Amino acid sequence: MTDRPNFALSPSEIANRLDMVHRVHGIKLAEEYFNSVPNDAKTCQVYGALLNAYVQQKSVEEAEAIMQKMRVMGFATSSFPYNMLITLYSQIGENDKIEVLIQEMEEKGIPNDKKTREVLMSAYVATSDISMIEMILKWMEKDPLYVVDWKVYSIAANGYLKVCTGLKDELYRVWNMYKPQGRQFGSSYACMIACLAELDDVEGAEKIFKEWESQCTAMCGNRVLISLLIAYCKEGLFEKAESAVNKALEGKKPQASLWNVLAVGYEKDNQMPKAVEMLKRAISVRKKGWSPNSVTLDACLDYLEGQEDVDGVKDMIRLLKKSGPLTKDIYHRWLRTCVAAGDSVSEVVDQMKMDGFSVDEETDKIIKTRQSL
Repeated sequence: MTDRPNFALSPSEIANRLDMVHRVHGIKLAEEYFNSVPNDAKTCQVYGALLNAYVQQKSVEEAEAIMQKMRVMGFATSSFPYNMLITLYSQIGENDKIEVLIQEMEEKGIPNDKKTREVLMSAYVATSDISMIEMILKWMEKDPLYVVDWKVYSIAANGYLKVCTGLKDELYRVWNMYKPQGRQFGSSYACMIACLAELDDVEGAEKIFKEWESQCTAMCGNRVLISLLIAYCKEGLFEKAESAVNKALEGKKPQASLWNVLAVGYEKDNQMPKAVEMLKRAISVRKKGWSPNSVTLDACLDYLEGQEDVDGVKDMIRLLKKSGPLTKDIYHRWLRTCVAAGDSVSEVVDQMKMDGFSVDEETDKIIKTRQSL
């Protein structure tokens, strides 16, 4: 467009081009493009685009310099540039500067909009400042011109989750005001259940789950259920966890993610036979692209190897192999288990060769360990 003769870009088009230059070529070329723009075309939008670029780069001094230039030129008259600086300061944890900006907006009569308040809330969530989160929330609730929606309450709920200081009553207050009405936000219910789990309120988590379940359709995902399963496992309520999974899977295809949560829970509780059982269930129904928790998988293989359970290791390997090639480390585990159990290693070596793995120094060392026993 700019190469066409007699074609002048509008301020918004210049701002868009500056943003694209920054995204594709970086801040240096974005600055060069900004400097090439005629002064009479450098409107509030163009300065705002450069400010946004500096915010994305977390270039504090440069962003503050552009903001000051916008003040001098009379471009800092809306909440837009202030919101960007507030975002920057929240990212680097300089909340004192945020308060100065809010005060400046008040003095200049610049109204703070929905974005301003959301950014403010997020800033204090990042620093776990519960008192400020509550102050902002009450400030918004009392404003007759401002409708507090589910997103704001979700930010506040995440703040309570982050600190987990036992503010259960306040958490419920936020939830009861914010929870979706006639709409399903699985992420919201999952967040609330996770918060209650952190506060050891399993009964509350169950009630929230039942509330969600009552309006859940066949198309609902597993995120909310997974949050409840994690809560159960945290409290050692494994029978409830297994019962919840079995109920969820009635008449449906088994899902690896659900069994995997139980495998992780049992592994953390050092119930390794159950962890192995659940992990095998997960792997047996896995879909393309899904992989088990690596820490839990290693722990289960370590356990089977330590038990000299050759059949258990072979069964795990059989399941793993169905969904992709194995690593040499897996074969070495199989080898070591066979050696410890006094079994023949020929099957393992033959399978390694069939799968393209040569007998290297480490492999040979494991085999010789058997010969020396």
